[in-house]
Amino acid sequence: MINATTLTRLVTDKSDIGATRLETIAAPALAQGEASLAIEAFALTANNITYAAFGDAMRYWDFFPTGQTGWGLMPVWGFATVASSTVPELPVGERFYGYFPMAERLVVQPGRFSERGFYDLTPFRQPLPSPYNQYTRCSTDPAYVPELEDLQMLLRPLFFTSYMLADFLSDNAFFGARQVAISSASSKTAYGTAFGLKAMKDAPKLIGLTSKSNRAYVLKLGLYDAVLTYDELGQLAADVPTTYVDFAGTPALRQGLHAHLGKALVHDCYAGSAANVDYLTDADRYDPVPQPFFAPNQIRKRNKDWGPEVLASRFGETQRRFLTAVSAPENRWMTIVKSAGFATAADIVRTLRDSGGKADEGYVISLAPAR
Repeated sequence: MINATTLTRLVTDKSDIGATRLETIAAPALAQGEASLAIEAFALTANNITYAAFGDAMRYWDFFPTGQTGWGLMPVWGFATVASSTVPELPVGERFYGYFPMAERLVVQPGRFSERGFYDLTPFRQPLPSPYNQYTRCSTDPAYVPELEDLQMLLRPLFFTSYMLADFLSDNAFFGARQVAISSASSKTAYGTAFGLKAMKDAPKLIGLTSKSNRAYVLKLGLYDAVLTYDELGQLAADVPTTYVDFAGTPALRQGLHAHLGKALVHDCYAGSAANVDYLTDADRYDPVPQPFFAPNQIRKRNKDWGPEVLASRFGETQRRFLTAVSAPENRWMTIVKSAGFATAADIVRTLRDSGGKADEGYVISLAPAR
């Protein structure tokens, strides 16, 4: 049972994001206008390592400050239930999906209520991207499927990026490309992007770039029109306008691709990686200059174009198709590895930081008894 007077959390060493420390502190008192969410479960993927790697540059550390110099709370996606509340619109027992610290509980200042949920209006979170401050009510979420809950934790934040990235490329007519080369093609965000692009009638040819060790897995996905290992880069057609979507963040790969394609490379989209956080320092040496993709920018655009309800509906329908495909026995794209407790989470963080984990595995950590 969780002690309401103390709070256990797993903090991360910012100088070595694979290193964590378990600590128990006094639980913050609940003020008027606040609610405490008891975190039940969360997922861990290489995406969480990316949050930490870009923690300072993109302010991911700022969502859940520890008050300790050099230590941060790595953000994760998961489910929580309202444990206590001083807010009438947020009754005890309601369950939400959202962005949490690796901790037993999170105190929020809920506001901007709607049928879909609420936003945390805690003052220090207001300058940060609003999609990360939104908590979605499970009972009204069009994308929520109870039996696919573990996959939602693992893939929804990744697939939301994938969905918005595919939409961004289509919205820009693929920058005139007739083929799209996607590096780190075995990563969940990469093949989620390929899934989104594959469903588009106007999508160019999709080329998956991957390591030799992951080639068989990427082929099994069946989402790419062709699969090349990194040492086969010379086989990529150099006379076809190409957009590069980079999930690997490897300088040597970018250099090789620019050199091989030359003027045929019409757009270089940096989609994020935990492998290299210094990509902006040498961006100007390339032509075209690598352009970072930031999903909240496209979300804001589509909220204006379509409205939030339409975006939520379209994403929900596409996500259901994606999770159904991932979970289909004939596909076997992912094995879910379920564990309990912060000690196991610490081990997984270390593994993900050191090796990225296995492409066909997803890690789910439970902090509460099974529902």
